[in-house]
Amino acid sequence: MKRILLCTDGSTFSQNSYQYAAWLASRLQASIEVLHVSDVRSQKVVSKDYSSSLGFDASRELLNRLVELEHEKAKINNQRAKLILETAGKFFAEQGISEVKLTHHIGFLVDSFQEFEAQADLIMMGKRGENAEFASGHLGANVERVLRSTKKPCFVTSRKYQPINRILLADDGSKSCQRAIEFLVNSPAFKGLELHVLSVAKKLHDEAAQASLKATQHQLILGGFTPVCQLLQGEAEQAIINYMETQKINLLIMGAYGHSRIRRLVIGSTTLHILRNTHVPVLVFR
Repeated sequence: MKRILLCTDGSTFSQNSYQYAAWLASRLQASIEVLHVSDVRSQKVVSKDYSSSLGFDASRELLNRLVELEHEKAKINNQRAKLILETAGKFFAEQGISEVKLTHHIGFLVDSFQEFEAQADLIMMGKRGENAEFASGHLGANVERVLRSTKKPCFVTSRKYQPINRILLADDGSKSCQRAIEFLVNSPAFKGLELHVLSVAKKLHDEAAQASLKATQHQLILGGFTPVCQLLQGEAEQAIINYMETQKINLLIMGAYGHSRIRRLVIGSTTLHILRNTHVPVLVFR
């Protein structure tokens, strides 16, 4: 892995993602590109015609005033973007991360995302953004859209940073889960950490789940891990969340889709439920 693309809006969630990015970059010897996208709507100047309702002179005065306000708003937004990126750059410099690129783009994150992710190996972003205080229990709109569109692994960070020493792989035998296993085996990111593997089935004697878990265990052992593997009975969403709480898991790794995927642009229901309800970061693979 060579480059981490870190998307930030300056919110509490995104600022905590800086710590995770620094930790991961140091383990991977990767560079970081910090991307802040200013909403293009904040840069547009008012052009509405008020003459019919206010009269020509009044409408011209109002329009001129609105134009002045829009210019001032755009200037403030640009200053804010500069401050956000400078703060991020200062943080990474203090952490000893030297290869950092600071990028300001005007537009919409989802619309312009492909050009930035093309050069990245992993995407990192906060679970929620600027409106986090008003959206508890929900994912940020940009997070869902990015997860649906990107083909790169996506590290979704939690509100509170905590050191990562115990990780959980949710094993469901899917192709996206297999990509997560390959990443674990081939990357130095999580070597030396305690690794748990959990599979959840309707019945404990589910042969397919047992076979998948055994195959995953074998791959991980060959990759240098000593995984703690367990098969539980129940609903996947709640079983995974309960396991993370009892085992004090610091990071969940999972595939975006299970076998029940209906269509390409819909994230698996288990993935969405866990992203919304867990308090630890989640590394999602397509």
